[in-house]
Amino acid sequence: MGTNLPSPGKILIVEDEFLVALQLEDILADGGHSVLGTFPDMASLGRLGEAPDVALVDLNLRDGLTGPAIARDLSGRFGARVIYVTANPGQIDAPAATAVGIVQKPFTRQAILAAISYAMSACPDAVRPVELEPLLVNKTPIID
Repeated sequence: MGTNLPSPGKILIVEDEFLVALQLEDILADGGHSVLGTFPDMASLGRLGEAPDVALVDLNLRDGLTGPAIARDLSGRFGARVIYVTANPGQIDAPAATAVGIVQKPFTRQAILAAISYAMSACPDAVRPVELEPLLVNKTPIID
């Protein structure tokens, strides 16, 4: 058919809320993606055996505000594109180098799949999903 959908991706979920993680797994599986695993904290990432294409990362995890550091680690080690899935985007102190944006909680199936599709297709500016908020590069205004 005439659709240009990116190939299914290997997706990592970094989320400590069981029901949210389950919802994300269902959305991704229904979208044809492979879920590499769900990790609730920094320590559990040691079990990650395969490089993800995309990581969905919450900020506040079981071990505290470790999501931003986990995102930077996944970006540095694997080059994984990072999508922050959070209700608190202001807590992103230093975004991962490969971060593509933020999907606010509560999210919809469409928001997650559109963000994954965008990340898997090399993030073309012309088709950025409305649901995928851009990262703020500089949150502090410069005062002369």
